[in-house]
Amino acid sequence: MKETFSDLDLWLSEGEDIAVATVVEVRRSAPRPPGARMLLTRSGRMSGSVSGGCVEADVFERALQVLESRIPEVVNYGIADELGFQVGLSCGGSIDVLIEPFIADGAWDALRGCVENGQTAVSAVGLAPGPLVGRKWIRLGDGGTVGSIDPEVDSRIAAEGAQLRTGETKIITTDWQGGQARVFLEAIGPPPSLVIVGATHAGSSLCRMADEIGFQVTVIDVRKALATTERFPHAERLVHAWPEDALAQESLGKDSSLVVLTHDPKFDIPALASALKSEARYIGAQGSRVTHRARKGRLSQMGFSDDDIARIRAPIGLDIGSRSPAELALSILAEVLAVQRGKD
Repeated sequence: MKETFSDLDLWLSEGEDIAVATVVEVRRSAPRPPGARMLLTRSGRMSGSVSGGCVEADVFERALQVLESRIPEVVNYGIADELGFQVGLSCGGSIDVLIEPFIADGAWDALRGCVENGQTAVSAVGLAPGPLVGRKWIRLGDGGTVGSIDPEVDSRIAAEGAQLRTGETKIITTDWQGGQARVFLEAIGPPPSLVIVGATHAGSSLCRMADEIGFQVTVIDVRKALATTERFPHAERLVHAWPEDALAQESLGKDSSLVVLTHDPKFDIPALASALKSEARYIGAQGSRVTHRARKGRLSQMGFSDDDIARIRAPIGLDIGSRSPAELALSILAEVLAVQRGKD
């Protein structure tokens, strides 16, 4: 969602009429997950995507109709024919896409504020029946709510939304006026964090790549000449401190990853010791197997168990034959994502 804000602001300032397309349900395989969004304007501009290019042209045509009628609609895209003349997905799955006019109302302002400030929220939008399509309800991190799908279903939405973890989506079906209502729920929260210890050449590439795919990146290095905004323009924060002091101020939770690129025991060991005391999902350290054996010995002497030390990924990164700093950064980021997504 956040990556479309700059386009949205520009188009609004230019008086564009804007529609929003959101993937709300995926069956079997599909290029984009639920929650993927695409902005479209009456003049033909687009930002984001809802598939791998299979259905975007048709989504645009339908968006023009929605902008004309001002009535949101949910469109299903299934399997395309073998020759590709029929609009649909070639991957064997199907998706439902909600297409609606963009309205900068209170619900939108509340949701955008949560996204920009890294706060949690649960967003709900009605999918059926017709009178409820496009209606919105937002629960903020402090428990307050904005908007309403319908008083008859809002309490059910609140109960279901409370069970969702950040990044999860769900469609619920509930009773409404003698029939049934369908609502799309999405749990929104702060982006995953990546902490890089060591303002190295590879660290600069890693920071740029990680920022592009949505990580909030912090770079830690006591050497101010290396950790500069010129070398790390994509970092959310630059911290000029020793690793143990900097990490004492960091909250490394289950959505956090820590990468140690200093390749120097006086930096590596304190950084890894701090990380092992945290819930960080990914901990990686650059260096050869010989170097890492020495690290393991030092950490063992500090009281860390074999199971603790086994959390450290070293040598760091997937083995893709990396040679350049950028290739090393690519291999590290790929490993971070694999661990976060539960892949081995």
